Amino acid sequence: MLSKRSWVFMLSMVMSSWVFGADLAKADIMWLGQSAFKITTASGKVILTDPWLIANPKTPPQYKKLENLGKIDVLLVSHAHLDHFADAPAIAKLNNIPLWGPGDLNSVTVALGILPPALAPRFNKSGTVTPAPGIQVTAVHAEHSSILVWKNPDTQKDETHFGGEPIGFIIELENGFKIYHMGDTGLFSDMKFIAEYYKPDLVMMPIGGNFTMGPKDAAYAAKELLKVRNVIPMHYGANPLAKGTVLEFQKHLEGSNINVLEMTPGVSRQF
Repeated sequence: MLSKRSWVFMLSMVMSSWVFGADLAKADIMWLGQSAFKITTASGKVILTDPWLIANPKTPPQYKKLENLGKIDVLLVSHAHLDHFADAPAIAKLNNIPLWGPGDLNSVTVALGILPPALAPRFNKSGTVTPAPGIQVTAVHAEHSSILVWKNPDTQKDETHFGGEPIGFIIELENGFKIYHMGDTGLFSDMKFIAEYYKPDLVMMPIGGNFTMGPKDAAYAAKELLKVRNVIPMHYGANPLAKGTVLEFQKHLEGSNINVLEMTPGVSRQF
């Protein structure tokens, strides 16, 4: 028989679901600079995206020591560029978990001896995997490029290798909450299809420009193509060529009802 305290807790959860339509704390999200996010689900699973941390000027000092991230359950890499891939192999080995990224990138990663096959599984656009119980990740299109710059240990010279096609991620958590991590991307019309088909609750969107959408293009994507309510800006401020700012992004969104959720590196927010 349930205790009075248990009944009160259950009633509070029912009321929260009735008022808000879902659990209040869908996820705890921490931005670590550029496109790196640490997402902790309601059940305690930890998802890490695009980990460029050690050399990232926006990453808080404590997280430049990879052990301080704690246990990582799911590791996602959108493409091979250094500011998304750099620390991923080390984190995969440290946690003994697969690096989930574009299939051809992972093939190259194995061929070069960066990771063993067990830590570099392959999937591709429209593919859906379950990298941890209750977590589903689908690869979607991104309009970008992808090369892997690798230092040959024998020659000590940098080599450029094909990095597969870049992707974005639809990350579905245990309670159905969906996050669209766009990766690095320019504008493309099928953003509208992605939004209509996958119905993300939250979008992590690049706004820096030069390499990705800038503030104007990102605002158009948010208003006209995705038509999503909540957007976290990313991929700005860490590279002097990516000059877009949150303020510019907000100005281009004037008149819309889109919530721009500006993040501070190292500070978590609940969604």
